[in-house]
Amino acid sequence: MDRYLNVFISVAEQQSFSKAAKLHHMTQPAVSQYIRTLEERMNTKLLDRNNKRVHLNKAGEIVYHYSKEIMGMYERMHYLVDDLNHTANGPLKIGASYTFGEYILPHIIAKTKEHCPEVQPIVTIGNTEEIAALVENHQLDIGIVEGHFKNRTLIPHKFAEDEMIIVATPTHPLLQKSHITHHLLETQTWIVREEGSGTREALNNVFKLLAISPNNLIHFSSTQPIKASVESGLGISFLSKWAVKKELARGELVAVDMNFLPYKRTFAYLTHSPFQTKSLEVFIDILCHHQLD
Repeated sequence: MDRYLNVFISVAEQQSFSKAAKLHHMTQPAVSQYIRTLEERMNTKLLDRNNKRVHLNKAGEIVYHYSKEIMGMYERMHYLVDDLNHTANGPLKIGASYTFGEYILPHIIAKTKEHCPEVQPIVTIGNTEEIAALVENHQLDIGIVEGHFKNRTLIPHKFAEDEMIIVATPTHPLLQKSHITHHLLETQTWIVREEGSGTREALNNVFKLLAISPNNLIHFSSTQPIKASVESGLGISFLSKWAVKKELARGELVAVDMNFLPYKRTFAYLTHSPFQTKSLEVFIDILCHHQLD
């Protein structure tokens, strides 16, 4: 059955029988037969054909979603069994939210490769909600997220603290004030992450703490353009110290001094299986003992 699901996933993602046939080294009629057999087992059509392309219908979307989850579990089962008799090796699917993924994770992976050269890290970067969903659907072996986390099936394992600060360009008018009030912060242009990210959640918590509701928000889906925007004087932002460590050292950005800062949040990792490969065990051990300084 896994072969049928694999072929179906390829057709759905490639939107083409011929492209899926090439991926699986099959003939196009053979791919068509696999899809027909799967549709017969599901007792419904899964694909619509239009202008030489194929698209998932509603039933197809459901089957595709669970096929990805099933194949992720099947692949993980295979590696766990194979792992019993071998040293740490093979793919390790790691997901991380942007702050950790862009500024800390590369160091963890480098240490993991030192200990286990045959491990093959496959990294996905996304916001906290996206990473949690991929772990829940068994498409990632581990996910690293930041901030408060809500999920009925995944339990976060906290392993480190992160400090967050307000940053501005050194010439920003806000820094010329002798006293920065909460009202003054409310009137600023804020360069912010999208809803669903851990960084945005932390900022929303700070807004609640200060009882302010800034109206002038500019949204970006990653940290790099936020830093560039702040450096250009477009506005201020609220970011992890890790994310702005180099810019602070070079004087390109400065921290806005407020009595409630730094704001602290936690980094946590998520898994969705009681079993761990040797590669994942090594990675988690290095992750939990890495010094964030």
